[in-house]
Amino acid sequence: MSPESKKLFNIIILGVSFMFLFTAFQTCGNIAQTVTTNLNNTDFHGSGYTSMSIIYGVFSASNLISPSVVAIAGPQFSMVISGIFYSLYIAVFIQPTTWAFYTASVFIGIAAAVLWTAQGNCLTINSDENTIGRNSGVFWALLQSSLFFGNLYIYFAWQGKTHISESDRRTVFIALTVISLVGTVLFFLIRKQEDTKTPGEEDSASEILEDSSSAQNKMMRAVAAFKQSIKLSFTKEMMLLSVTTAYTGLVLTFFSGVYGTCIGAVNRFGSEEKSLIGLSGIFIGVGEILGGGIFGLLSKNNRFGRNPIVMLGIVVHFVAFYLIFFNVPNDAPIAPMEGTDDIAYMMPSKEVAIFCSFLLGLGDSCFNTQLLSILGFLYSEDSAPAFAIFKFVQSICAAVAYFYSNYFVLQWQLLIMVVVGFFGTITFFTVEWEAAAALVARGSDYSSI
Repeated sequence: MSPESKKLFNIIILGVSFMFLFTAFQTCGNIAQTVTTNLNNTDFHGSGYTSMSIIYGVFSASNLISPSVVAIAGPQFSMVISGIFYSLYIAVFIQPTTWAFYTASVFIGIAAAVLWTAQGNCLTINSDENTIGRNSGVFWALLQSSLFFGNLYIYFAWQGKTHISESDRRTVFIALTVISLVGTVLFFLIRKQEDTKTPGEEDSASEILEDSSSAQNKMMRAVAAFKQSIKLSFTKEMMLLSVTTAYTGLVLTFFSGVYGTCIGAVNRFGSEEKSLIGLSGIFIGVGEILGGGIFGLLSKNNRFGRNPIVMLGIVVHFVAFYLIFFNVPNDAPIAPMEGTDDIAYMMPSKEVAIFCSFLLGLGDSCFNTQLLSILGFLYSEDSAPAFAIFKFVQSICAAVAYFYSNYFVLQWQLLIMVVVGFFGTITFFTVEWEAAAALVARGSDYSSI
């Protein structure tokens, strides 16, 4: 197998592994608040929103040390161990207790930081400036296929149900636990890349992958990775991109936890309200897959760079927010177990609700594929620290959003995303223009990015 074929194989395996792992986790996140709301008249007193807030809060803090962990353990082993913790979190829902639920939330937050730092490192070392756009799109499309499969099962399994029984819950989460373990095992198929650097040439990405039996050398690389993370976080480009990244964190919370809960709380959707949560997740996935696939395929022929795709993303999201504001009752995110009988500015429409799910997924893929691409391009030699900072900002904003989702009605959540999304788009444009100018200055073709 040629080196380029080997790299593409690794990208596909990486994407398929994440597809299985997040088929389980994203489906779990999508139904967590609905499931915990149904359990709260028992001895269980947890909240899906609070759990996700803990996960993303710990996730954000753990990104400070995750480059060091990846430096010591290597990206492949880091992803395997992290996948095991994802499976343990999902398994807690089979027979949930409040203490185990929140304890698992802490551990999966740590695992998530390591997992995504290792993923960014693996994506970058299997790409170059000519293939990073394509590989980002391929990975994103495979990853977001996870939204399709898990939610398709939820749609059919929960059709016609207004209450989730213990048997329903156990069946779903046993299946999701097995699926997550399959994804974890697939990480073993990723093939290690050879170090192509000449002696004495410095490259922090290759340092992280260096196979060394010396514990001292590993510790030195860990400390170096931590220092590089701190250094990169204060660069102009990273600070500007952090605003865009913050927006993706808020949107992640909204489409992965809040919007499904809103749909499930609208009593005027009738007996289909719970199964519509699954259908919403499917169409979010369709939008993510379509966006990732198209932008990955077009990246080789995109002479205009990343900005038009990001502009498409913000326009699509603003249309979705406008329709959701008119279609979904304001109290839906914080409605009790009985749901809400209120209406917004139009009679709630299932078709509009599901169309908005598609728009949320499509817009999200616009932002994330281009952020992955520009980070891999700008920080090809510091990929692990760069992706750790990316996930740090994204996860801390997701944690804040999950926290205020317990209290804020829909209109305030939408307004926050509109404001942050507007400024995030402007800051991304600024970084992209500077990257394009630098590329042209050194005689490269702008369409190659």
